[in-house]
Parts: sequence; structure tokens; C-alpha cells
Amino acid sequence: MTISDLMFPPAFIMILGALLIPLVRPGIRPLVLILVPLLTLLMIWNLDDGVLMTARFLGYEVELVEASNVRRLFATIFALMAMIGGLFAFQHARVVEMSASMAYAAGAVGVSFAGDLITLFLFWEFMALFSTVVVWCGGTEAARRAGIRYGIMHLIGGILLKIGIEGVAVQTGSIAIQPLMLDSFATWMMLIGVLINAAAPPVSAWLSDAYPEASPTGSVILSAFTTKTAVLTLLLLFPGQQVLIWVGLYMIFYGIIYALMENDMRRILAYSIVNQVGFMVVGVGIGTELALNGVAAHAFAHIIYKALLLMSAGAVIVQTGKRKCTDLGGLYRTMPVTTICGTIGALAISSFPYTSGFISKSMISQSAAYGDLAFVWYGLVAASAGVFLHAGIKFPWFVFFQKDSGLRPKDPSWNMQAAMIIFAVACVLLGVFPSLLYQFLPYEVSYVPYTAEHLVTQLQLLLFAGLAFFVTLPLMKRTLTISLDVDFFYRRVGPMIWRSFMHLLVVLNGLFQSLVVEKGKRLPQLWIRYHGPEGPLARTWPTGSMLLWVAVMLVVILIGARLL
Repeated sequence: MTISDLMFPPAFIMILGALLIPLVRPGIRPLVLILVPLLTLLMIWNLDDGVLMTARFLGYEVELVEASNVRRLFATIFALMAMIGGLFAFQHARVVEMSASMAYAAGAVGVSFAGDLITLFLFWEFMALFSTVVVWCGGTEAARRAGIRYGIMHLIGGILLKIGIEGVAVQTGSIAIQPLMLDSFATWMMLIGVLINAAAPPVSAWLSDAYPEASPTGSVILSAFTTKTAVLTLLLLFPGQQVLIWVGLYMIFYGIIYALMENDMRRILAYSIVNQVGFMVVGVGIGTELALNGVAAHAFAHIIYKALLLMSAGAVIVQTGKRKCTDLGGLYRTMPVTTICGTIGALAISSFPYTSGFISKSMISQSAAYGDLAFVWYGLVAASAGVFLHAGIKFPWFVFFQKDSGLRPKDPSWNMQAAMIIFAVACVLLGVFPSLLYQFLPYEVSYVPYTAEHLVTQLQLLLFAGLAFFVTLPLMKRTLTISLDVDFFYRRVGPMIWRSFMHLLVVLNGLFQSLVVEKGKRLPQLWIRYHGPEGPLARTWPTGSMLLWVAVMLVVILIGARLL
């Protein structure tokens, strides 16, 4: 029997690992964190293409495992991220965070191989559950609140996705994962549900709200899975839908603008995630083979260099306890490993030649040029300069190289350094030898990144972006400001409206108490007063008096009837 004959999805190995982590001795946990993703990788790369496992569920034939090049590529980087993230985290993360992170990664691997919409949805919600736990493991009141908002937002996204899946199943009679047209309410609901997980504006604030409030190790894990599984789902379900081009462009410039205004280094990198996912969404919208290859390659490269950037930021937080750019600077003196690795990550996200970003992001912009999408190409090129401004220069400059903050922390523990070095080497290797990645892309690759034209254009772009940064450096210096986003409405205006509503209820309750309840308390007294033994209505009246009052009442009734 080969590995392909095993009757369980690869994600189950990581779910078992998540269950084992709390049960084993502390000295064994690092082995579990490393070996479980390695076993998952072994299974991933021994799966044949096609549907490999089915089962009956709710009357449907669900496909628990369907393998292909693009699915295998995403599952590979998810498993690698779980392994290197575990290496980075094990000395600092709590047991519940390590276990939840492994389960979260398992959900991403499950989504990667889901062959039908029901299986995809189940693993999708599995991810939402355990990623919320990872946010809560930040251990602060801010993390608790951010986790609640994060969970609510993903609950809404899951409901919309489920509505869409049910609609598609009713309309087509099929739950297969295949390209869909945006020609019905159901497919639009599915698209919106997926875009929420992709952090597409106007509901992208959940990412910059929640990720920075997680622990320094939790932020690294969170950066890899939710948005990239959304990209994979878009790639499988909505390739070539042009609305995604404009959604992606909006994401790109939204991320740049907010990252340039931000002071918190992890929020800078969180907005940068939105920006980078925007490039991938544009590629899905273009929908050509080159564009979809670029999406897959850029997702793979992005997970590595974004994790590397957040690892360097996390190392700084662990060693200094500070996260604001205004509190940092000059750390290159005593944190050389962290500085070098963070700088390599910054160069990679900026598409610097001979880094992974150079050989992946350019495939998307080139596909726009080949598709005669001049406006899109200009937007992507301009955005590349913006990425260099906020992530390529701003983050390392203010954290490591600007004014001396007086802080003298050392580099973090050996496991954190090892994780950063591994991903830094990966950024360079993929940039120098792009065929290492290109051979695993969904379509045959004829694209050559290292042409004289591409090198000169990119270097010119980076040079002028760098010059613009230092010329405007006085304006770029951050102060203790707060950037308002759409979440202002449900974090500030919403609670304000709720407090006003509760105050109104208190006022109305007071009126009810005074006008109704207090009056009601007097009714028994009035009843006794008039109907009690001594009350006027309980007395024995003389016949003459009674006749008089009957006559008066009769006159009143007759007058009233006459008037009406």
C-alpha cells in the first residue's frame, strides 16, 4: 500500500499533532512541532493527482482529498509555515497557542485538498475557530476584544459563504469546486464570503485589528493561512472575473496608504498583508495562465517573507517589550541577526532583484501588460514603489537604523534566530534560482524574470522610491497617532449607539416605573378605599338616593347619545 492509499486527508496528521501537543512532556513538544508538519509534507508529495478520497455526508458524495499542482503547492507552504513557525514559537508560546496554531494550519491544508464545497466550508470554519483562539492567546484585554471582533467578522463571512454554497447546490445540483460565473445571487454571496477572508476593503480592518494584538509568535502564524486560503479559493472558483482586478487594486493602495500612516510596526506589516494579497487578487481577476502562475508563486513567496518580517518584529517585541516605531531605533548595534533577516524580508517584499518577490510579483504585472491592461500595469508598477516605501524602507529604517533609542537588547533565543535564518535563506534561494519554485506552478512557465529591461526598470523604481523616502523623511517620522479605519464604526460609533440605546431604555424604564408601576401599586389601596367595607360603593344606600343617581346617569347617557 502506498501513501496515496491511506484513507485519511493529510490535514488529519496535523490535527492529531495538535491533540498531542498538550499531552506530551515539554521537552518532546519541539519534536512534535517539527515532525508532524514533516510527515504531512511527506504525504502531500506522495499524493497522485485527482480525487483520492470520497465519503457520504448529508446525502452528498464529498471529496475529502483532491490533489493537483496548485493544491499541492499551497499545502506545501502551509505545512512548511507550520514547521518553521513552530520552531520560532516553542520557547515563548503557551501550550494552548501551539496546539491551536497546529490545528489552524491543519485547516489550511484541509482547504487546499478539499474537492467539494462542503469539505471546503468545514475546513474553512475549522480555521476560523482556531485562528480566533490564536488571537486570544495574546493574553491581553485588547487581544480578547480583538479576538471577539475577529470571530464575529469571520462568522459573518462563513454565513455568506454557506448561503452561496447552498444556492449553488440547489441551482446546479453540484457541489464540485470548479470555476463559477458571477451570474446569480448565490455566486455573489460566495465571492463576498471569500473576499472577507481575503481582507478585501471595506471589511479588511479585522486583519490590522486582530493580528497585531496576538502574541509575537501568534502574529507570525496568523499571517500565513487565512488570507492565502482565500486566494487559493478565488483561484479555483473565480479565475478571470474582472471585478477582482478592481477589488485587488483597491486593496493594494489601501494597504500602502494605511501602512505609511501607521506607527505600530506590526500594524504596518498587517496593512502590508492586505497590500500584497491585493496583487494576488488582481492576478486572479486577470485570469491568464501567466497571471495564475504569478498568483500561486507570489502566495508561496509572500508567506515566507511576510513571516520573516513578522518574526523580526516579534523578536524585537520579545527582547524590548516595545512595538511603536517612535520607541525604537538603533537596534542594529546589538541585534545583528534580527536586523539582517528583517532587511532581507523587506527587500523581498519590495521585489528587489535576486529575492523571491522579484521572481513572483513581476509575473502578475507582466500578465497585465500582455493582456493590454495598461491602466492595471501602471497601477501595479506604481504600487511596487509604494511597497518599497512602507515595508522595504520604513519598517527596517525606523525599527533598526533610525535615531538611537538607547535600547541595547540582544538577538533572541537560538530557535527564533534559526527560524529567521531559514526563511531569509529561502527568500534569497528562490530569488537566485526561480526554477526551484517555477517547476511546481499550475501551468508550464516560459516567463524569464531576469531580463535587462526588467532589472533596469525595477532598480530605477526602487532607487527613486528610496530617494523619495529620504527626501520626505521629516514627513515620514511617526508620532503617537491612531489611524481611523472602517472599524471605527463598529469599534467606536457602534458602542456609542449601544450606550445611547441603553440610556434610553433606562429613561423609559424610569418613566414606566413612575407612570405605570407606581400608579399600579396604588390600585389596591383605591379598591379598598371605594369597595372595602367602609368604602362608599360598599355602603347600603337609601332607595331615594339610589333613584336620584340612576336618574342622573340616565340623563348623561341620553345627552351623550344625542350629541353622537
